[in-house]
Amino acid sequence: MLTSHRKQAILTALKRDGQVIAKSLSEEYGVSEDTIRRDLRELAAEGLLQRVHGGALPSSPAAADFAHREQISTESKSAIARKAAEMILPGQVVIIDGGTTCVQLARHLPATLQATVVTHSPSIAVELVDHPGIEVVMIGGRLFKHSVVAVGAAAIEAINHIRADVYFMGVTGVHPTAGLSTGDLEEAYVKRALVERAAEVVVLASAEKINAASPYVIAQATAANTLVVERDTPEEATAPFAALGIAVLRA
Repeated sequence: MLTSHRKQAILTALKRDGQVIAKSLSEEYGVSEDTIRRDLRELAAEGLLQRVHGGALPSSPAAADFAHREQISTESKSAIARKAAEMILPGQVVIIDGGTTCVQLARHLPATLQATVVTHSPSIAVELVDHPGIEVVMIGGRLFKHSVVAVGAAAIEAINHIRADVYFMGVTGVHPTAGLSTGDLEEAYVKRALVERAAEVVVLASAEKINAASPYVIAQATAANTLVVERDTPEEATAPFAALGIAVLRA
């Protein structure tokens, strides 16, 4: 089998099964595990999969830049945002993450809502400038332009002084065993700090993020209390999360 054909077969198997195992591929294609690992390295370098120990998982397309991500799954993100907005109670202190789905969440907050929103995202803050009942607390730091969020030691220091009711988290990958992940190391540290400062964690997950993985782990999947997904997300995709005790809310 030619290398190009083998790589295409690997991608086909990954799409079909949701993961591939290097040892199994080596036996199936009659080549060494070293050859398969080289194939996986090259496919990962092209952004076509995410390598993990022993094999690979689908790579999240949500790792693209902010402007590009705003064009991905806009209707589904809006539906997820509307459902998430319904979870916020008057008087709560709410952390809203950066990212395009979270921007939609800010846009769907009712005009009558009285609450405090803590965010490290200038995009979220700007969306709420004219909201009459929401106090906005900005977390500062170095601006990570790719995601338009503050990161770094200053951001984490400020986060450590917050106690929130709920944290709405944006991610690029949600996987039952690979956990919650994102494409930048510093951003992962900030998200992990936010998890620790909230009584409840709600992960907003459009279809392209589910059972996908990115290079930097935020936390285990069980750090999430609730997963908000699209209404037509297949049951087989969400069942592993429900089995972990995570509530699955369909938008």
